Amino acid sequence: MAGDTWQSIADRELADMNAEEGVSSLQSWNLHVFMRSSGAAGGPKSGNPILPSDVIFVEPPMSDA
Repeated sequence: MAGDTWQSIADRELADMNAEEGVSSLQSWNLHVFMRSSGAAGGPKSGNPILPSDVIFVEPPMSDA
């Protein structure tokens, strides 16, 4: 959703986890977004690297083991 943050996604998709754990899990599963620059201070994406077009994984990768 437009305007989503790590916290809003965690609240919606990982409601069974506490807030800090949910945000941390999302960031670890989505390093491709988490490690991206969040934009210039005062800009439209300042402090939030998540774009409306980003695919955000809400569960850990599956293993074949």
